[in-house]
Amino acid sequence: MFVKFVLATAAGFAAATLFAQAVHAETLDTAAVKKHHRHHRGSNASEGANLPGRGMSMAQVEQRFGAPVEKLTPAGGDTQRHPTINRWRYAGYTVYFERSRVIHSVVDDAGPATPKS
Repeated sequence: MFVKFVLATAAGFAAATLFAQAVHAETLDTAAVKKHHRHHRGSNASEGANLPGRGMSMAQVEQRFGAPVEKLTPAGGDTQRHPTINRWRYAGYTVYFERSRVIHSVVDDAGPATPKS
């Protein structure tokens, strides 16, 4: 009887420990997530900026948004598994291309955030 009690207690403790690890969560900054999603949809409504959307070609971006302020040196392209990544800087944002198609448009960071008090 005592052995059954010890085994049941040990099994319950093990299950509780596993469950406690499974429900552990971290705090998520929802404002940052919303900003991230706006960027990946191709627009930033809060700043009124219209950004190039995923899948646009280099020619389409240049036709619609004009010539970039700077075309940065391409990265990668050494193998088929590492395609060329081009970066074009515009005033306030950067457009990332894989080969010749947009993969990300990212608004430039305004600087480090001040800690909340």
